Formats: sequence, C-alpha cells, structure tokens
Amino acid sequence: MKTLPNFRQKHISVDEGRNITAYMSESAKVKAKLTSPYMRRNEVDSPYVEFPNSLHVDFYNDSLVIESIMNARYGKWREQDGKVYLRDSVVVMNILKGDTLYCKELWWDQKAEKFYTDKPVQIHKAGGTILYGTGLEAPQDFSGYTIYQITGPFAFPENGMPKN
Repeated sequence: MKTLPNFRQKHISVDEGRNITAYMSESAKVKAKLTSPYMRRNEVDSPYVEFPNSLHVDFYNDSLVIESIMNARYGKWREQDGKVYLRDSVVVMNILKGDTLYCKELWWDQKAEKFYTDKPVQIHKAGGTILYGTGLEAPQDFSGYTIYQITGPFAFPENGMPKN
C-alpha cells in the first residue's frame, strides 16, 4: 500500500501557451481580440487564466472597426465570473475620441461589457485636459465614464456650470 500512488490526492493542472491570440465573439460577431506573449491556465476549484507578462485587447464595434484598446502588464481572468483583474500600467483608449484612461488596477466585466475600479485614475482627454479621480466605471468601448471622486485641478466652462 505504501508504494502505490495516492490517487485521491488533488493535483493542480497547469496549461501554458506562448504568443497567444484569442478572439471573443457574441452572436457570431467578433467583439474583441486578445493577444499576449504568455498565458498560464490553472485548473483548480475556481479555474483562472493568468497573463503574467502583459496582455493587449482590441475591442471591435459591429462593423469590425477597432473602437477601443486595453493594455496591462498583468491580467487574471476568472472564467466562472467572466471578469478580468488587470494591474500594473493599465491603459484603456477610445480610438475615435482619443480619451485615454491610466490606472494601476482595473476590473473588466466581460458579461456587462464594462470597466470599473475603486483606485486612483487619470483620464487624458484628446484636447489635453487631464482629469484625476478615485473610482471609475466605463463601458468597454470607453465612449464615456463616471469618475466617483474627482481630485486635482480641473477646468470649468467659461459660462459656468450647467444648471439642471
């Protein structure tokens, strides 16, 4: 009995891949293209896929035109939740508007097609304005956003704030 392997013991399975390209689609339409130099898939109770050496995602509109891009040095996709945790030099850019989000941590909810964080953010607008804040929610095309706590300097319109 001592020489037989323990078949009841759980083993963690790890799959690895290099130079990854993955397409995400919905209703037979390509929604996004993910590329990464390295991927590690861990088979545990709650499986996840890790991108420890960076990842890049192109988000497409219905006409297959790239409308936004996302980059991060690290990502962890929780398969069961459909959420991706991003950290370390996270950048999201709306190609059409030119607005760019910079932050250290960000969540991407694939099912809801949105980004969110409760950490500090910077948004560089196409005209040169920079918005600072803490906490953000935005659609994954980054066509708009809500900053929950604006901080730092920001400009008001010359004719004052709009009235409700």
